[in-house]
Amino acid sequence: MTGNGQEVEVKLAVPSAAEACRLLQNAGYQVRRERVFERNDLYDTPDLRLRNRRELIRLRSAGGENLLTYKGPPVAGRHKSRPEVEVAVSNAAAMESILGKLGLSLVFRYEKYRTEYDKPGEPGHVTVDETPIGDFLELEGPGDWIDRTAAALGFAQTQYITASYAALYREHCSRTGETVSNMVF
Repeated sequence: MTGNGQEVEVKLAVPSAAEACRLLQNAGYQVRRERVFERNDLYDTPDLRLRNRRELIRLRSAGGENLLTYKGPPVAGRHKSRPEVEVAVSNAAAMESILGKLGLSLVFRYEKYRTEYDKPGEPGHVTVDETPIGDFLELEGPGDWIDRTAAALGFAQTQYITASYAALYREHCSRTGETVSNMVF
């Protein structure tokens, strides 16, 4: 997330997490946070009001930490850009109860393994995400930094993915004929 509460990012499909890690290390990136399992739960109203407005509420649990996130509607452009507000949550079960009392329920769960990288002096960071539907690099930071970093790693702007993991999962299920449920291992 940028300093103004605006998330700016792109995903890039990679052949494997190991290849992505080698690529980043060769470019001078260092592990900022070791590989950790993440569970991401998306909450919405029964009529999917948030999804229909292109907003989301996410409760993420990873490495013993929990984070509640609100994401606003994305702004059109070559990077995925949207308002984002996050807060650490000490008790995920209590937060789930609060969300339920507010009329929100779990509508989608996705899991991944994530390793975070950064490079000293750089304004953004890169993650390697291992998901049930493939592996991805995620570049998050100022748009010009994303473009420079993607190019330095050997990617073209035509390879940018701005869809969410939920949307990518639905596309995957449509292509493979799988039933849409949760994107879990």
